[in-house]
Amino acid sequence: MNATTAPTSTSTAATAEKDSTTTSFSSLHTDIIEAHILPRLDGATLATTSCSSTTLRHLSSQDHLWTQTCHSTWPSTRSSRVCQVISTYPDGGPRSFFAHAFPLLEEGRSSSKHSSSAPPPSELISAVDIHYQDKIIFSKVQETETVTGWFRCSPFRIDLLEPKDVIPTPIKQPDGDDTCTVIFKDMTLSWILIDPIRRLAVNLSSHKPVTVQRHWLTGEVQVRFASILAVSRGHVQCGIVVTCCVSEEGEMMQMREISLDIEDMDGMHKNGKECLGILHRAMDGKRGKGRNRVEEGHRRYKEYLEMKKERRERKVRTEGTLDILCVAFGVSCFVAFLCFIFFR
Repeated sequence: MNATTAPTSTSTAATAEKDSTTTSFSSLHTDIIEAHILPRLDGATLATTSCSSTTLRHLSSQDHLWTQTCHSTWPSTRSSRVCQVISTYPDGGPRSFFAHAFPLLEEGRSSSKHSSSAPPPSELISAVDIHYQDKIIFSKVQETETVTGWFRCSPFRIDLLEPKDVIPTPIKQPDGDDTCTVIFKDMTLSWILIDPIRRLAVNLSSHKPVTVQRHWLTGEVQVRFASILAVSRGHVQCGIVVTCCVSEEGEMMQMREISLDIEDMDGMHKNGKECLGILHRAMDGKRGKGRNRVEEGHRRYKEYLEMKKERRERKVRTEGTLDILCVAFGVSCFVAFLCFIFFR
């Protein structure tokens, strides 16, 4: 009897323990979940949590919770100008803004019905945040007008720093190229471009650097973040460059350039009018999964470099063939002229 009943008792105890573990979270008061648990989650985890149950979906949909998430993820969103846009954002306010600004765009071209009918944005707001080892080292909001002829005809470029401005950083001067790459991998950047009229946003950064290059003579370090966008004739690169130089003391690095531009696969910079159309379609485009954005961003950038290399090689081959044809045509014309002279 004892041998028979012992397993039953053990099984009952294990079942009770399992039940208590299973129901422990659901037995918490909603005030505790809302005030002490959900605010500690990052945006991606919070979005996943909202899919767990009806109660958690309701609690995770509160505007104040997503506003706090946006502010903690991107300190630049605390500015009054960006807060005004987020508060009036359609389909969920700050939650919808986070869903637009956090993940990468999908690789396919925009299929939005409004992308061709709606006019391009008349103004762009850049909300930029740079972190190093999870600590904010730079945050700025800048408005760019897009209606003047100068903007539309000139190469598209947004600079966040004046030529003589420098921003100190806690980054120590690297000893070599390998050390340089390792150190700057701890830097993350977010560049959210916002259309305040249509209430749309897109993050043009790869979150982490795709390349880190150090100039052998000056010691300046160029950290590049990039986002690859599909267009009607191939792809374009939205390149974000952070240039760091050694401080006067010679120990720490400081940022002296933070800029955004867009170039095609031939390395030609697009003008403002062309870029407005590209960014207009990008803001309307679908978003991918946010958790793999670093790996996905690096993969797309490597594929883009391969496409550029193949395009360049194909162009060289085509030019070589044309050169041969031109030489052959010139020789044939010369021979024909000689024949005409001597045999007429």
